[in-house]
Amino acid sequence: MKINRVIPAVDTHVLGEPGRVIVGGVLDVPGNTMFEKMRYLEKDADHLRKLMLREPRGYPAANCNLILPPCDPKADAGYVIMEQTEYPGMSGTNTIAVTTVLLETGMLPARSPVTKLTLESPAGLIQVDARFSDGRVTEVTFENVPAFAMHLDEVVDVPELGEVVVDVAYGGMFYVIADADALGLRLVPNEAARIARVGEMIKAAAQEKFSVVHPQNPGIKNITIAVLSSKNAGPEADMRNTVVVSTGKLDWEKPETWTGTLDRSPCGTGTCAKMAALYAKGELALNQPFRHQGILDTVFVGELIREADIDAPYPAAVPTLTGRAWITGTANYMLADDDPFPEGFTVGDIWGGT
Repeated sequence: MKINRVIPAVDTHVLGEPGRVIVGGVLDVPGNTMFEKMRYLEKDADHLRKLMLREPRGYPAANCNLILPPCDPKADAGYVIMEQTEYPGMSGTNTIAVTTVLLETGMLPARSPVTKLTLESPAGLIQVDARFSDGRVTEVTFENVPAFAMHLDEVVDVPELGEVVVDVAYGGMFYVIADADALGLRLVPNEAARIARVGEMIKAAAQEKFSVVHPQNPGIKNITIAVLSSKNAGPEADMRNTVVVSTGKLDWEKPETWTGTLDRSPCGTGTCAKMAALYAKGELALNQPFRHQGILDTVFVGELIREADIDAPYPAAVPTLTGRAWITGTANYMLADDDPFPEGFTVGDIWGGT
């Protein structure tokens, strides 16, 4: 057997959500910005994402990040986020995972009690404060790109569900947000299959109705993810949510294939999008902490710290988010020259309508 490629990576979880961080094997990729590098990977080198996220090296709920040299001289490191069906411009859980790996492995110097970093994501520069003690990152707070709501209390017609009231908001990705309580959903692990199907159906209907484009970057567009939100949270949280992530391309003609997976964390950019929607409705103030609980009862703490001008006819605000990651392992992922699945594979038993 000849090994064609070795990719060293560090595996983490962020309040339950798995996040793999590639720390070597890729020196750099073409592009003058991290957004251009992301687009290059998407169009010309997507085999890396497929290799790391599909079976046998990955599984439906997994995410992956590629650490790269920064393009912006103000940044300490750059990173590109890879998920099952897309390359998001920004992700909260993945930012926390990347920060933890950079500091706990010594790729960047760490200082106690707080290490300040500037990371370059495809969506822009992200300011990070990482609490560091005894060789561990114990908490990460980052300042996200501006969040905003484009549509509030709109009605979409969803097969099997009828009319559903939704918001559409951006927190680093474009989300459709629906009320789980109104849909009769309990956001608990043993109802995950039903939650995922409902979320995918609502997202498909929202994609049909709404055409969304970021006002400052037309390359960021389309609703790609769904949030189901509930007021039935525990005493340590203000609201509860779960985010439904697609594992394959939705076929509008075959709703029976609409399946996805749940974000195991409270979702970072989903929390930012939810805060933006609440802010636009006058239900969340600036500098008011917002404790958002996920499907595993873990909690992110978000806060809208100031208004932002994005040259758009709707309000925007800059969010911060606080959470934590744990390193779960390291590995050298290998590809042999005679491997029959150089881009991995998916099977419909756990991947839905692949």
